[in-house]
Amino acid sequence: MDRAKAVFRRYGFSPIDTPALEYAEILLGKVDPGAEIDRQIYRFRDQGDRDVALRFDLTVPLARFVAQHSQQLGIPFKRYHVGTVWRGENPQVGRRREFTQCDLDTIGTTSPIADAEMLAVTGDVLRALDVERFVIRVSDRRILSAALAKVGVEHEAPSVLRALDKLSKIGADGVARELVTSGLSSADAEAVLRLCSTRGSAAEVLGGLGPEADGLGEVVAAAVGLGASEERIVVDLSIARGLDYYTGMVFETFLEDLPSVGSVCSGGRYDDLASLYTSQLLPGVGASLGLTRLLDAWEELGSPSDEAHSATDVLVVRFPGETESALRVTALLRSHAVATELYPDERRVSDQLRYAQRRGHRLALLCGEDERAAGVVTIKDLRERVETTALLAELVAAVKGALDLE
Repeated sequence: MDRAKAVFRRYGFSPIDTPALEYAEILLGKVDPGAEIDRQIYRFRDQGDRDVALRFDLTVPLARFVAQHSQQLGIPFKRYHVGTVWRGENPQVGRRREFTQCDLDTIGTTSPIADAEMLAVTGDVLRALDVERFVIRVSDRRILSAALAKVGVEHEAPSVLRALDKLSKIGADGVARELVTSGLSSADAEAVLRLCSTRGSAAEVLGGLGPEADGLGEVVAAAVGLGASEERIVVDLSIARGLDYYTGMVFETFLEDLPSVGSVCSGGRYDDLASLYTSQLLPGVGASLGLTRLLDAWEELGSPSDEAHSATDVLVVRFPGETESALRVTALLRSHAVATELYPDERRVSDQLRYAQRRGHRLALLCGEDERAAGVVTIKDLRERVETTALLAELVAAVKGALDLE
């Protein structure tokens, strides 16, 4: 989360938070009654008989927040938000009833640059998390809507887009059946699926599709100009996104080594989401990094290590009768911004060192009777398996040097 936030700040996004609980009409105002999320939302009446619900994503509460505070925030407004959301899922790998989302959004502009930044920041965030093998699949709902208009079923666009969003789950035959149920003829359903089966670079897929495709080509080109890898951006017109509020560019990001876990970062443009709460035009574009899903993927792939890791790099070992020395060393390091853990019990040194290795500490500091007499602290590097000593006055510099801290 810290690595992701550092990337977000580098792009100019600011942190905010919104309530976990909202009025149900706020959360569901742009959701079709037949949509899956309408069945998944945790909704109830509170003690004041108000119809409330837990947020199912971080985007809808953002739209309400910006509509309420746009005069104070200034437009365009760029924000990131890391928070818990809830959906009535069937728990499995990649899906939880309670999970953490990590969102970023730009509100108040229709510029393709804002869309392109979402693709560029997605790549940078994944690389910051040591994920190299991924592909960003991008589409545009306007292209699909135009294709539906050509066969005269544009009024069925919401149900068609929801059906296409299930392509990876139920396959082409299953989607075709849903499209026919939505009102398309078998021939029209086949034509839509044929369009959506096209994948490749922007030049390969978008050429000849009409003016609706020009905007997506511009977004992809701008993303590459911002440093995104052209090889990792694939135009895939089957990407529709299941939520009804998307109006333009949409994308999903998949791990090449584990595509079955689903998208680990997705988003898109929503140009009229805030119209529920204000008459002011507040177009937006956003992305959501699925931290919980990404952790599930790491666990299944065996990377990073399955071992538990401490939040600190340094463990101060306790010796019988030497508590004062251990306290002094711990306080000294913490006062110089070195994250330090003090072992709470006077157990055998070998047990404490095993604890440090198991928890992933880099250094163990020994402040025993011999060290106190010599005026030094023993520094054991548990990774390199080397041992040095440092005078108390030089301890901070020695520890920071061993940890490569400035």
